[in-house]
Amino acid sequence: MRRAIQLARNGEGFAHPNPMVGAVITAPDGRIIGEGWHRRWGEPHAEVNAIASVSDSDRHLLREATIYVTLEPCSHYGKTPPCAKLIIDTGIPRVVVGAGDPFPKVAGHGIRMMREAGIEVTEGVLAEECRALNERFMTAHTLGRPFIQLKWAQSADGKMAAGTPGHMHPVKFSSPVTSVLMHRERAAADAILVGTDTVIIDNPSLTVRLWPGADPLKVTWVSTRLPSDARILNERHVLLDPTLPLEESMKVLYRDHGVTSLMVEGGAATLRSFIESGLWDEIRTETSPDILGQGADAPAIPSGAHETEVTTVGKNRIRIVKKT
Repeated sequence: MRRAIQLARNGEGFAHPNPMVGAVITAPDGRIIGEGWHRRWGEPHAEVNAIASVSDSDRHLLREATIYVTLEPCSHYGKTPPCAKLIIDTGIPRVVVGAGDPFPKVAGHGIRMMREAGIEVTEGVLAEECRALNERFMTAHTLGRPFIQLKWAQSADGKMAAGTPGHMHPVKFSSPVTSVLMHRERAAADAILVGTDTVIIDNPSLTVRLWPGADPLKVTWVSTRLPSDARILNERHVLLDPTLPLEESMKVLYRDHGVTSLMVEGGAATLRSFIESGLWDEIRTETSPDILGQGADAPAIPSGAHETEVTTVGKNRIRIVKKT
């Protein structure tokens, strides 16, 4: 199962909004005869790739084999046929599952389908590690809203922008290296949200040009102030109804647009609105050694957050906190 988790990570940045999944097939003597992972959304799942990787000389062993898979095999027809049915049809007699799939169209159906076909199914092997592998996917399908990551950069004295009220101007705190790391974070998100003011002032492109992967869906609110030449309007985008409560807007992103993970890169007001609503799962801050003195205050880390990671990259410090 540890090898299956390792394989699953190869799909990072490409599999979403599907989960990262890895699969390993062993012969009766424990020898690995097949491996696979979910390489890209819309393409064959890990189980399909693992079974396809078995050599012709080992195909006869499949009827005595065990397949280890990090997530419950799917049981429905989506972009691909059901993996549970493929396992049944292939004749593999034993399946070891890391974690159950909370997606409503699966949610135990895959395991039940295999057991009803006479397959021996073992559940919960390295379950915590397998769930952590797809924290965003698990959160979305459990809560009915995207996993929400808030992200901002700030000075050492806690400022996001320089200047005085009414005369603020942005400051670049990220280094070339931390910019690449930030784009890696973007590549892991289905969508990225900024406030209307950020669109007007910065006109960001919100791409992953510094990291391989698909550009996230762009999200902001409907506003008559949005300029017609805003870059986000020229790409895949969603404009949310500003009259809806924030929680309902998040449900719309999940329900109507299939967004399972959202990065919020807006200004301080947008970030605070998520914090005050309790709509966040992770906060990523980057702090430079610069001192601005005057400027726009960055949001305060909310109570109930616990630090999970601190990394120093050059002169900057990247801190990750999660909701308790």
